Amino acid sequence: MQPFNPEQDLIETRREFGEHGGVTPSIARSSTFTVMDPEIMPEIFGGVRGPEKGGCFLYSRHFNPTVDILARYLSAMEGTEFAVCTSSGMSAISCTLLQLCQNGDHIVASDTIYGGTHALLADLLPQLGITTTFVNPTDPTAFEKAITKQTRVLFTETMGNPTLKISDIPALSKVAKAKGVSLVVDNTFTPMIFSPARLGADVVVYSMTKYINGASDLVAGAICATKEMIHRLMDLHTGRVMLLGPTMDPRMAYDIIQRLPHLAIRMREHSRRALAVCSRLHELGVPVTYPGLPSFAQHDLATQLINKGYGYGGMFTIDCGTRERADDLLDDLQNKEDFGYIAVSLGYFDTLMSCSGSSTSSEISQEEQLKMGLSPGLVRFSIGYTGTLEKRLEQIERAVKKIGLTTS
Repeated sequence: MQPFNPEQDLIETRREFGEHGGVTPSIARSSTFTVMDPEIMPEIFGGVRGPEKGGCFLYSRHFNPTVDILARYLSAMEGTEFAVCTSSGMSAISCTLLQLCQNGDHIVASDTIYGGTHALLADLLPQLGITTTFVNPTDPTAFEKAITKQTRVLFTETMGNPTLKISDIPALSKVAKAKGVSLVVDNTFTPMIFSPARLGADVVVYSMTKYINGASDLVAGAICATKEMIHRLMDLHTGRVMLLGPTMDPRMAYDIIQRLPHLAIRMREHSRRALAVCSRLHELGVPVTYPGLPSFAQHDLATQLINKGYGYGGMFTIDCGTRERADDLLDDLQNKEDFGYIAVSLGYFDTLMSCSGSSTSSEISQEEQLKMGLSPGLVRFSIGYTGTLEKRLEQIERAVKKIGLTTS
């Protein structure tokens, strides 16, 4: 497998300048666009003209110049032909699955995924005649065995939320290709660290609310795929992004465009701090899980699949055993140590932490949580990069000792 440097590909993509020579792109806030000749309008509706064919824009729910710049940058970073931006991560996932599946179709999905995605697959899509079988994301043969004649999609997260289980994307890609189905991968936890499309995924989805944006101040999503798939999503008659309308505001796109150049720097620092914190916790005997630790069950697979130079990500977990002890840890870290904030989401420059079973995975039943390896006392951390690392290590060490999580 050839090494891939998403940062370099992003840097080398064609730079967009603003009007009047601005070093940043202009924000095209128009909802609709004029044409200079009345004959052009029907040609746009007929697909003869468009942003790529004559630079013609029609309506911002269809295509918008500023949003298109962000999409182009994302496809360069991800190593895909095209991308489309949406209003949220869930809209990116929903539109992708609804484009690939129809009534009577079947999906095989990881059983270790974000609670909202699980609810979509387990509760909403069956109302539309689309069913899902959930399997262990670490076992490609489980996906293969679950495939039926009605299966159209294999769905997984690169790094499972919240257990951090790693999906063997090259192996899943072989299964998908052999069976003639599409492999869709959510890479929200690990932009730049993993490049699922380079590893064999057909479609890569993101909640750009998280690491890609990095400031927890907006909600956005993205779908990165082939030109053919993006055109299907934007088709005037059957395109799910076009017709369901999860439109990204161009001002949102502009903000994310401005933050993309330092995404690599941020991911490296998130990873550096996560490894330092988890190494200290491991030495203390705390039940910590982090892909960068040699003790992590899939450490070798993660090392094999990551793009070198970005680390293993900023996500880790501590298993406190019970919800009560988890709450004690969270309370101490936020209200006494000022280590971080009790909040859902991830990718912020400050540390965010939550008890997953009662928050971001609460849509999943207790029985299914236990089956996927989610303890009721599991605390998920998205490590930030504010404050000195030395102070953060002291804070978390005091907290875990205080509630009795250490063995040394």
